[in-house]
Amino acid sequence: MTDGKRRRGLAAASALLGGVLVLSACSGGDDGASGDGDKGGSQAQVDEAAAKKSSEAQIKITPKDGSNNASINNSATVTVAKGTLTEVKMTTSDGTAVAGEISADKKSWKPSDQLERATTYKLSATAEDAAGLAAHENASFTTVAPDNSFIGTFTPDDGTTVGVGMPVSINFDKAITNKAEVQKGITVTSSSGQEVVCHWFNANRMDCRPDEYWQENSTVTLKLALDGVEGAEGVVGVQQKTVTFKIGRNQVTYVDAKTKQMKVTQDGKTVRTIPISAGAPENKTYEGQMVISEKFKETRMNGATVGFTDDDGKGEYDIKDVPHAMRLSTSGTFVHGNYWGAKSIFGSVNTSHGCVGLSDTKGANDPSTPGAWFYDNSIIGDVVVVQNTGDKTIAPDNGLNGWNMSWEEWKAGSAV
Repeated sequence: MTDGKRRRGLAAASALLGGVLVLSACSGGDDGASGDGDKGGSQAQVDEAAAKKSSEAQIKITPKDGSNNASINNSATVTVAKGTLTEVKMTTSDGTAVAGEISADKKSWKPSDQLERATTYKLSATAEDAAGLAAHENASFTTVAPDNSFIGTFTPDDGTTVGVGMPVSINFDKAITNKAEVQKGITVTSSSGQEVVCHWFNANRMDCRPDEYWQENSTVTLKLALDGVEGAEGVVGVQQKTVTFKIGRNQVTYVDAKTKQMKVTQDGKTVRTIPISAGAPENKTYEGQMVISEKFKETRMNGATVGFTDDDGKGEYDIKDVPHAMRLSTSGTFVHGNYWGAKSIFGSVNTSHGCVGLSDTKGANDPSTPGAWFYDNSIIGDVVVVQNTGDKTIAPDNGLNGWNMSWEEWKAGSAV
């Protein structure tokens, strides 16, 4: 090898060796391996410096990220420890904003309204610690689906005033097999101190009432604590609310199909007697204690909807403007005004298909008629006792008519 080639080879070897030495020094190793190793600091010092720049605020979002079947009442809560919340955003999966509010102490946040079922929500939260350093947290969850949950539609409504016969009636949208657990999640109390017992008519309906009619001018409270309660296998409740309603004056009306008179009483005293026309002998009116469940100034009544049809399958009657109608049963028993019958029938002959008719005028605009007077002086929950028709007693679950059960029978239908 010539001297020139030898010198170039030594130079290349020296450069390679120098590169190895440099790489070895940057990889750490012995602290004395490099004269400038202290300039970057040790790994422990680096980690300590980074930690000092991280926020101490600890954000917690409930439910945890990725949850399914979340509650529509108690989900979507954000809390923070060692800091305060500065911003919380919640949206549905399609970007619709959900209103919410940070608490006064800035330690928590919750949505302003109840969440929807079967909906995916996204949450992002920001908080600051005492040093002003920000922390962030994100989560996404899906609320319980209708197929996996049940709700109860209840009556009467919150804030209403009703008659002394009005039971609390709850209809569930799923069959309940764990009746005891569901009933334990429902309480009904009265300011009168009356004992209230609930009775299951079937897997979907439970009514609650006292032994005697509600005490007039009392307040009744219904509490539904069903959120998370298993009503059947794989089906949980979602409701969590309190409802209150008032009991009005004590009005009970007695219909006597034999005398064809209706006696309206308040606090046990007769305030008016009205001539009526009840069900004809071939279409007798049910007997028993019935509760007014709906009121219509005018409504249509078609015989075909309740089984009264002619040979052609058409309704035996179809009156599109029945005045002052008040429902007494699910099957179609009403107290209502009658403008199409002769005035002479009221108080003298029973002619209806099972309803209780009162003299009235077409259009429901004459307040002086017996039909209008009774309508104006009745409220939902008033009791109408029908007697001497010769028909059977109405079924307790045909309308809001559980009063036709003895107290012993009623209590026997409780699951707790």
